[in-house]
Amino acid sequence: MPRFEPHPNRRPAVVTGASSGIGAATARALASAGHPVVLGARRLERLTEIAREIVSAGGEAVAVKLDLASAESIDAFADEALRAFGEVEIMVSNAGSSAPGSALGTETTAFRETLEVNLLAAHHLARLLAGPMVERKRGDLVFVTSETVRYPRPGAAAYVTSKWGLEGLARILQMELEGTGVRATIIQPGQTLTEMGSGWDADLAQEVLESWIHWGLARHNSFLRPESVGAAVLAAVSAPRGTHLAMIEVQPEAPVRQTQ
Repeated sequence: MPRFEPHPNRRPAVVTGASSGIGAATARALASAGHPVVLGARRLERLTEIAREIVSAGGEAVAVKLDLASAESIDAFADEALRAFGEVEIMVSNAGSSAPGSALGTETTAFRETLEVNLLAAHHLARLLAGPMVERKRGDLVFVTSETVRYPRPGAAAYVTSKWGLEGLARILQMELEGTGVRATIIQPGQTLTEMGSGWDADLAQEVLESWIHWGLARHNSFLRPESVGAAVLAAVSAPRGTHLAMIEVQPEAPVRQTQ
């Protein structure tokens, strides 16, 4: 890992879902720009490893266990972030849970669990952190959604619904926070190489993929690297005052066609 250099614009940040994939890449990107980062996720051992990598490269990072299905855990996480680096200037709501299931075939309890983690937890954390940002007239709230907001995918009904809701929350915040100095940004990635879906049953995953192909939702086989999405988050929070990158869509580039 390259050495991180100190940056004069040091803004404490929190990243949820930071134990792998987009969250881990975002934490590294923010640390590389000189921002102290509080990494949150359930897998504390993995979080601690990433935080140590950042610190060994010259950055500032701490790992704090975070269970987004628990209101008490979210409260404790916000308190720990404040104790670690002071008032939070950047919140990245990235954590996401996805389980295969149709709209009518998913038990309501399971559907609710996905909404709790992907949507309601983001609202809870934003309520805790955004108030002080408004008082200071400075801050960034970043919500990582999904291209499924524009192109819903069958077979992942709860996930798609939660991301639609998350993007709706972000857009309402953009309106309500206008003129406060606090920016709310949507990062909308396309298909990305992460651990999400890795635990799905292989036969069920193949069935879901075939349904996506049927609906024309798998245009090519290229995937984004998590680092590409992390770079988009960094671009959003690094925009100079007076500039608001309200929504950034990040898509994988298709393979270059071979000429005959």
